[in-house]
Amino acid sequence: MTIKQMREVKENRGYSYSQLSEYTGVPAITIQKILTGVTKSPRKATLNALEKVLGANEDSYRGKAYEYGTGENLVCEDTPKYNTGSITASANPDGIKYGNPSKRQGEFTLEDYYALPDEQRVELIDGVFYDMTAPRIVHQDISYIIHSAIADYIKKNKGNCKAFSAPVDVQIDCDDKTMVQPDVLVICDRSKIKGFGVYGAPDFLVEILSVSTRKKDMTIKLSKYLEAGVREYWIVDPKKRILITYNFMDEDFVPVILPLKGEAPVAIFDGKLKISLDEISESIDEFGE
Repeated sequence: MTIKQMREVKENRGYSYSQLSEYTGVPAITIQKILTGVTKSPRKATLNALEKVLGANEDSYRGKAYEYGTGENLVCEDTPKYNTGSITASANPDGIKYGNPSKRQGEFTLEDYYALPDEQRVELIDGVFYDMTAPRIVHQDISYIIHSAIADYIKKNKGNCKAFSAPVDVQIDCDDKTMVQPDVLVICDRSKIKGFGVYGAPDFLVEILSVSTRKKDMTIKLSKYLEAGVREYWIVDPKKRILITYNFMDEDFVPVILPLKGEAPVAIFDGKLKISLDEISESIDEFGE
C-alpha cells in the first residue's frame, strides 16, 4: 500500500492515531508523522505493520491490541527503542542511550528526532541533540513582545512575510541532521512554509538567552544561521539586559550591542519597524531575568 492509500483507509474507517498505535504497536506520533508526510523515509518494518492492519479486513484484528506490534514481532525488533530521558546541551552521552541506542551524539538524524515523544523538546544540530528546558515566563513574554510587534507591522503594511514564535520546527540546512526551534522567526518566502514547519533559512531570527542555551545560541547557532543564509539575527540577553543584533546582509557585518532602552530597528524591514526595548526591560523588571 502507498502512504496515500493508508491515509485514505484510516480516514474511511475513522481511526485515531492512538487506535492505530494500539493495533500496530507503532507509537502514535510515529504513525502521525508517516501519514502526514513529515517522515520522508519510514522504516520498512513500520510500513509493514501499518499495511498489515490497514490492508486487512477490519474485523480480522479489531480488539486484538498489539498483536502486530509486540513480543517477537518484526516491528519491535527492527524499530529503534527510544529512551525518553533527556540530555543536557553539554552532554556527550558515551554511556547514555538517547534515541536509537546504536547511535551517539553527532550521528542522530531527523528520523530519531521525529521518533521522540512530543513532550520531549530538543533541537537537533549537526546530528547532536540539545535538550530544551521549559522556558521561563520572562522568556515567553519577551518572545510575545517581539513577535506581536512584527506581526502587527506586517499586517498593517499588508506585507507578504509571516511571523512565528516557538515552537516551530525549522529544517534550516535542508538536510536530515539539523532541526532548530528559534524563539521568533520571520519568513518572507512563503514557499518555505511547509506542513511540518519551515524548510530553509528564515529571513529574521530571535533567540532569548537562558542559562542552558547561552553558549549554543551565541556560538553554534550564530554560525549555523550565518551559513544557512539568515538575513538578520537578534540575541536578547535578559541577564545582562542587552540586545545583540547581527545584520548578515552587510558584507562586513559586525555585532551591534544595545542596552535595553529605547527602540531597535529591524533591518529586513529597512529600519521602518522598531521594536520597543523599554517594553522588554519592563518585562524583565516584572518577571525577573
